[in-house]
Amino acid sequence: MRVGTKLTASLVLLALSMPAWCAKKVDLDYHVKLLPQSDQAEVRVSLSQGSAVRSLNFDLGRAGDYSDFKADGQWKVSGSRGVWQPGADKASLTYRVRLTHARKPGLYEARMTPDWALFRGEDLVPAARLDQQDGIELVSRLVFELPAGWKSIETAWPRIGKNKFRVDNLSRLFDRPTGWMLAGTLGSRRMRFGETEVTVAAPKGQGMRRMDVLTLLTFVWPQVEAAFPRHPAKLLIVGASDPMRRGVVASRDSIYLNSRTPLVSENGSSPLIREVVQAIGRFNDHDSSDWIREGLGEYYAIELLRRAGGITDERYAAIQARLGKEGKDVTTLRGEHISAGAVARAVVVLQDLDREIRVKTHNKRSLDDLAQGVMRSNSITTAEFVQLAESVIGESSVVLDTKLLR
Repeated sequence: MRVGTKLTASLVLLALSMPAWCAKKVDLDYHVKLLPQSDQAEVRVSLSQGSAVRSLNFDLGRAGDYSDFKADGQWKVSGSRGVWQPGADKASLTYRVRLTHARKPGLYEARMTPDWALFRGEDLVPAARLDQQDGIELVSRLVFELPAGWKSIETAWPRIGKNKFRVDNLSRLFDRPTGWMLAGTLGSRRMRFGETEVTVAAPKGQGMRRMDVLTLLTFVWPQVEAAFPRHPAKLLIVGASDPMRRGVVASRDSIYLNSRTPLVSENGSSPLIREVVQAIGRFNDHDSSDWIREGLGEYYAIELLRRAGGITDERYAAIQARLGKEGKDVTTLRGEHISAGAVARAVVVLQDLDREIRVKTHNKRSLDDLAQGVMRSNSITTAEFVQLAESVIGESSVVLDTKLLR
């Protein structure tokens, strides 16, 4: 082989073996201008080098949510999909998105007012299938342009400047802004718990009990850290009062809490702790196995309070009696979007499973070990959950050998 040929072959092999940090970095910037007068946001998606991306195939969802598209390169809409093929050099895609969404008339999932906006990042940039060139790493940033008089913007992403955030999701190829976001004239409280900075924010005048939230978390957080190995660098809790939806809802490293929702319910469970567990655990299931996610969330909403000393033995016994009564007529836990009775029955199963694990492993392991295994799974089925439990126990599970799971 001639020297020139050997050199060429060596360079090819070197290129193929280059580590990820040698990948060429291309900026992917999201510029969001909030427009309360039209209940919209104007979003500009910009690439510093358009040729790095062959295409972005967006799921545009419901008709009318996204409009006024303008693109450098080619833009084509087919049904509910929109495909952008960027131009070769600097390229951008600009559009408008409606931010207010009603759960039902007069009850909002997301809302924009003249003074503030509460919404999910998923609404700003729709989910997309990314087709990019090899050897490229997209570096994503999110910057907001706020209306006159609006003071601040809060997201769960690391802040890197005024109204500017770094978006980096290791589990996805296409980094897009996700999680709850809140902008306007806000009242905020911040506190660090171990490795996690917690921010509780709400528009002024919305009755958000920020210090109550932080006090409860101060009380329970050591138990959260002991149960789960993943501790996010940042956790954002946002809230507002009616006519925003009632209850508590977790998203990526962020939680929505209606300011009228009790932090601990009369039934002994904490809706806030349940969603903290969901935000940190990111439990995900499929194949009619929703009982795993819902059951673990409700189990720990009770259990972590008990471990922190917030529930007496007498109260815990009353909670177990209530769960047994609510779930006594449930014949199966399988299905999507299971009922409250099925959630109660799932919690009883998990409590029994925890006792079984502790007895059979001589208190060396518990349901915490199983929950950590579920956390490491991208998505889990009932059959996989049973296998995981058996690997924790070291033998088959009597508790999980039930018609409820078949």
